[in-house]
Parts: sequence; structure tokens; C-alpha cells
Amino acid sequence: MPLYNQTFLVTGAGGGLGRIAALALAQQRAQVILLDNNIEKLESIYDAIIEITETEPAIYPFDLVGATEQDFNELADTVERKYRSLNGLVHSATEKPTLGPLSSISTQAFEHSLSLNLNAPFLLTKVLVPLLEKNTHAAIVFTSDSTARKGTAYSSAYGVAKIAVEGFALIIADELESAGKIRVNILVPGKVDTPVRNHLFPGENKSSLAKAESLTPIYQYLLGSESIGITGQVIEAEVFNLTNAL
Repeated sequence: MPLYNQTFLVTGAGGGLGRIAALALAQQRAQVILLDNNIEKLESIYDAIIEITETEPAIYPFDLVGATEQDFNELADTVERKYRSLNGLVHSATEKPTLGPLSSISTQAFEHSLSLNLNAPFLLTKVLVPLLEKNTHAAIVFTSDSTARKGTAYSSAYGVAKIAVEGFALIIADELESAGKIRVNILVPGKVDTPVRNHLFPGENKSSLAKAESLTPIYQYLLGSESIGITGQVIEAEVFNLTNAL
């Protein structure tokens, strides 16, 4: 169990990709901090992890959009008191995006999407980097989108945020590379059966989509010791070859 006794925080752990990332870590006996604003979903992933491992995950209800900077600092303080350090951070939190032409998107909807998909990853990364730096090696994984990052029409604030978060991830990867402690990479899931994908492409044939569980070995690779030295990369799940990576 290569991730045994290591501690990771996963945002959006209640559903979609966050759930898959949390299960991938739990399968290798990692200590997982489950962060989400939906208590019912948190309890569901908690129960799922208990079924497959003796390691009990931690539940941390948290509203990434409504939280203040003080709330983020208190989160970091709580993690430090209980675990002392972090081995990894997975940014998976998202929601079904508001789509449409510029003229139909309200200022409120635009700001809400940026808060969740860009501002929250910035604040959370900022307060947790000191805990990640306490380990010899640690990892941060951001989640992007193959459609939004191309500047797809009508992707609105969701597309803007994904383009921006990739730039942010690459910037901090470059900043942290010289110290050699924290590697930062971007995962682009591709055509995977998730709620967000189904919302973006409602008429798409689901049978043509990969199961979200297919991302399990990629999460384990990016957060495990095999990826040490790999940083500042955009990992396209559809073309990623785990055998060659190892």
C-alpha cells in the first residue's frame, strides 16, 4: 500500500471526480480528508471508504464559495493540528456550469463560477502549501476540462475559470519546482461519464464514455511516489499511458 499513512485532502469529495479520487487514495490506505458542502454526499463517500479500508476518513463540510479567507485559514489550522502535514491536495470541486451566450449570463452567475472554480483553488492552495512543504515530497492535482480550455463558445465563466486555473497551476508549479518538494500537475479527464460531462453534452451517448473509475490509476500515479519529478504537466487522461509513465 504505497500511500499508507499519508494524508490527502480532496475537494468536491462527495460526487463526480472527487469521489473517484477519494476512493483511489483510500484503496491504498491513505488518510483522506473529504471536503464538500453536501453533508449527505460526504456521508455516502465516508461509508464507501469504510467498506474498503480500515482507515477512517475525515469529513470536513465546507462551502468553497461562501467561505471567507479566515475560514480557509481555520481549515489549514485544523488540518495542521490533527495531521501536522499534508502529502497531497486534489482540486475536484465543481458544479454543473451555467452555459449560454455572453448576453444571457448574469453577473452573479459569472462571479459564482469564478469563486468556485478559480478563487477557491487559489485560496486553498495558498493556505495549504506550508503543510505540503513539511514533507520531502508532496503533490497538488488540479482538474481542468478539454472543452473549456479551448475557449469553446458558450462555456462562459466555467471556461474562463478552467483556462485561468491551468495558468495558475503552471505558475505555481514553476515557483515550487526549484525547492523540489511539491509537484503540481493538471488532470484533464476527457470523455468520462460524470455529472458535469452529462450537463455539457446532454445528447451524448453515455455508452461511448469511459467510466469515471478509469481515472483511479491516474490519481494513484499523480499522488504517489512514481510521479516524483513530474511537475507542470497537463495530463490528458484519454492519451495517458501509465505503463510508459512508470
